[in-house]
Amino acid sequence: MESNQWEEQERVIEEVIDFYRKKLLESARRMIPHITPEDLMQVNDFPELENNPEFRYEEGVLSGILTLQMALRSARPMQLDTSRPAL
Repeated sequence: MESNQWEEQERVIEEVIDFYRKKLLESARRMIPHITPEDLMQVNDFPELENNPEFRYEEGVLSGILTLQMALRSARPMQLDTSRPAL
């Protein structure tokens, strides 16, 4: 795959991740209006979220997308910087 294809793929995945982060925050705020994005990093502090199947499903979807992003990044060939001399 060419470099610009990898970049486009990364851009699309970032858009999907941003969308799901917002969706997850909206879902959480229906139950806890004052919750922040940082609070979502520790949902175990919020039993209303921890025990809500809809929220946990959306959280799992986001987790899967993040896993896909990491897998695609690891599959991307490394680009060598040829402007610097080798050691």
